Order: sequence, then C-alpha cells, then structure tokens
Amino acid sequence: MSRPSTWLPRHEYIQQAPKAIVYASMLFTDTEDRPLCLRSPNRGEVWQLPGGVMDEGETPWETAVREAHEETGITVTGPRALLLTHFATIDKAWTVPRIGFVFDGGTLTPDQLSSMTLDSDEHDGWDVRTLAGWEAEMIPANYARLAAACAARHHPRDAYIETHDTAATPTA
Repeated sequence: MSRPSTWLPRHEYIQQAPKAIVYASMLFTDTEDRPLCLRSPNRGEVWQLPGGVMDEGETPWETAVREAHEETGITVTGPRALLLTHFATIDKAWTVPRIGFVFDGGTLTPDQLSSMTLDSDEHDGWDVRTLAGWEAEMIPANYARLAAACAARHHPRDAYIETHDTAATPTA
C-alpha cells in the first residue's frame, strides 16, 4: 500500500503542526480539605496552584513534582493521580494554546504547611481556603480549574475543562 501524495515528511509535518505550551500543577489540601494556593505578585497578585511550564524532556508528572518543590519546598513522590486536563485557547496574552495537567499532591499537615519555603522570585504568599473562599480571590479561569480539580478528587472521573476567557488569562 503506497503512502498518499499529500503526506508530508515527518520533519515538515512537525514544523507546521500546531504548537502549545504545556504546564502541570499540584493540588494540595490541608487536613480540613481546603486547597492550597500561592500568590504571584509578578502576575498582578494572582492566586494559583503550585505549578509551571514543562521543561524540555520532562513529562507532565515530572513538571508538577519539580514545580511544587521549587515553589513550596514540598517533595511529592506519588502516587501519580491525574485529576484534570485543562485546555486554554489562544488569547491576547498567549499566542499559542496552553494544555495543562493538575495532579493530586495529597493532604498537608499543619507542620508541612508552616515549614513550606516559597520561591520569593515567584510567590509572596500562600493560603488555604474553602472553594467558596477562593472564588472571590481568583480570576475566573484559575477558579474554574481549581474547582474542577477538587471535584475530580472527590468524585473520581476523567475531568477535562476548556477556558476561553480572553479577559482573564489562566496561569500555571
């Protein structure tokens, strides 16, 4: 069977294929099941989950583990429980879509929370709040991602969301 004439050589196909930024995050909660978020002064004091953009050669899980450690000092070893896949469309701030993965980082004790060491270049504060408490503090896309990840943690199922809010760009 011959290959169709419209097929491109692999290197040409890769050059023209759609591109995306890939990020990964960890959802941590305290012993009262309140999600942990970090405040980023570099992004207008945006609250977000610990996480960031994937480095070359990393898997999404490795990215989430690395970013959680860099941003909080917490080392996550597993299990590798994926809670959510997130797709954010192109908008004014991002010229390519973003694809994100939110993993379950587990429950942190009060001692673990108090001993966190934030990367001061990225975050100037942390807090744990109920979902209702986070809704008023977070940009809509970040809150949608947080709420969907929390729901997936309590009602295990495949979770996927898309955000299209051009006024409020989701951050990792």
